[in-house]
Amino acid sequence: HEDCSCHHRPCRFCRRLCPCPKRQGCHRPQRQSRLPIRWRARSPSPPPLFHCQQAYLNMKTVAAIIALAGSAAAFAPAQNGKAATALNARADSPFVGELGAQAPLGFFDPLNVCEEFDQAQFDRLREVEIKHGRISMLAVTGYLVTYAGYRFPGAEDIPSGFAAWPALYATDDGKQVLAQMFLFLVTAEIANRSADWLDVEPEFVGDYRNGALDFGWDKFDDATKLKKRAIELNNGRAAQMGILGLMIHEINGVSVLPGNYLPGH
Repeated sequence: HEDCSCHHRPCRFCRRLCPCPKRQGCHRPQRQSRLPIRWRARSPSPPPLFHCQQAYLNMKTVAAIIALAGSAAAFAPAQNGKAATALNARADSPFVGELGAQAPLGFFDPLNVCEEFDQAQFDRLREVEIKHGRISMLAVTGYLVTYAGYRFPGAEDIPSGFAAWPALYATDDGKQVLAQMFLFLVTAEIANRSADWLDVEPEFVGDYRNGALDFGWDKFDDATKLKKRAIELNNGRAAQMGILGLMIHEINGVSVLPGNYLPGH
């Protein structure tokens, strides 16, 4: 590679030399020491991104596009009829017209999980999906709020991300906060369910108002209610993928937040 005038250095990811138009065998693995020592001094400009770096950036770009597409699907109109799409795994399923069977996938059940399900079993899975989506939306919001630096009074030194747990457990006040969080979660789990003892029939799966809360819901027409339920369902799906991605990136020490910020570091 010494007789080549391009003076390309090895890729910092795979330690392989980048393709050289002036020498066919330039991409074979070679030692760092064989490169000209004068490379840095003679290089007129910083070296370009090499193949491994470009592939890494392309993967991040594709992941961001998929996340945006998933969130944008929340505003897609609900499909009341059968979805005519090649990706529809079960076009003959009785659940094709259910809420959430929307473009572009329609009713997507490639593993035939719902093949032997009746309506009660399907509604049970839908209730679990809605609840996990609601929790994930709160989790993403809390993750981003703490990343932005907002804290309750007295908790200014508590880090964000997974590092918050040991930081809370290390102090007596933090242990009290953890106990309060546990009691809140227990109370929320008890409250957020259909109150059968009140003899109130839920309007739909996931309706936990129990005749006590409204916030103007009863003023909407059926089409608006269906649209808002579809938006909540799809936002919950996107949030489940979002919080999982945030946690995995934090564990692996890779930041996906603005400013290259990594929680807990």
